[in-house]
Amino acid sequence: MKVNLHPKESLLFNAFLLIFIIHSVQEGVGIIGLPRIVFLNAKHDAWIAVFLAGGFTAVVLWFMMMMLKQYDSADLFGIHADVFGKWLGNFLSFVYLLYLTACFCIIILNYIEIVQVWIFPNLPTWQLALVLILLAVYAVHGGIRVMVGVSFLSVTGTLWLLLVLCIPLRYIDTTHMFPIMNVDITHMIKGIKSVTLSIIGFELLMFVYPFVKEKRRALLYVQLGNLFTTLSFTLITLISILFFAEDTLSKVIWPVISMLKIVRLPNLERFEFLAVSFWMLVILPNICLYLWAASKGFSRIIKRTQKMGIWIIAIIAFGASFFIKSRYQMNLITGMISKAGFYAAYCYPVILSIIVYLKKWLLRRKQSHAEPS
Repeated sequence: MKVNLHPKESLLFNAFLLIFIIHSVQEGVGIIGLPRIVFLNAKHDAWIAVFLAGGFTAVVLWFMMMMLKQYDSADLFGIHADVFGKWLGNFLSFVYLLYLTACFCIIILNYIEIVQVWIFPNLPTWQLALVLILLAVYAVHGGIRVMVGVSFLSVTGTLWLLLVLCIPLRYIDTTHMFPIMNVDITHMIKGIKSVTLSIIGFELLMFVYPFVKEKRRALLYVQLGNLFTTLSFTLITLISILFFAEDTLSKVIWPVISMLKIVRLPNLERFEFLAVSFWMLVILPNICLYLWAASKGFSRIIKRTQKMGIWIIAIIAFGASFFIKSRYQMNLITGMISKAGFYAAYCYPVILSIIVYLKKWLLRRKQSHAEPS
């Protein structure tokens, strides 16, 4: 397996588009239920936990960038081969491939569940799954630049949803956020960790990095994308805390959609129908980039074409739509992938970056001692 990738010039994209990529893959289906999940652990300080989670993510992104800068143009699969060798490197890459595939599947199934609850209760899961999977397959066949365009359109096309969330501000009660910093450190840490499923996706940076033109400016734009996500997630969580009574927020499964029920338009009584429909545009970059990264790993590990990997992963995801039917099953699998995401997106890249840095430092030191004086 080649360590460094050297994509064609036609496949490269400008570094500033990383703002849209990072934000779009972080802002997925998880944000809809984020306020409740964090509130269960951090109570009315949940918005602080979300903000701190964004800061923690910024630190992890810095470690990722420092690791990627040790190479000319390598992705995670190439770094595995360079650091751990062929066999162990391929094994770790295959494990990460399974994680990417699982994320692709669970994002689709979570969104379908929301559609079934709010719009079409009798819609068979496999029908909408087939539509979303084929849409993702079509986009991935277009290449990385198509998916960058999807990320850009996703962010710019759904910004208005943030403005709509300002409508519930007319009905807030500011006493709900007091007293501030009243939870102990244990519950705050649990609250920060619970943000994982909603804010993961930034680990895809380790796969799109070789396709960035101005790599020296990538860190700035990556951090700006994460900052935008952090501020928007913090704002949404704070509005949810101020809008709902304490006992209510802990029982509402999707508080963001529930808040939108108060929005009334002249010709649209149920505004949440429109919001749920538009949310497909929000999750589209997620499923496209996860499918693309997984299929890229398939072609590099198993030595088959990426197109074959795309279809195999798509068939696996479509098959999963027949097996997960109950809310209990969905919660169980989502929780498992959330825990896996914490280690795959937060812990592992930091550990790997330290290993890479130490290896490169030892190699430079060995070469300096080998040079004649």
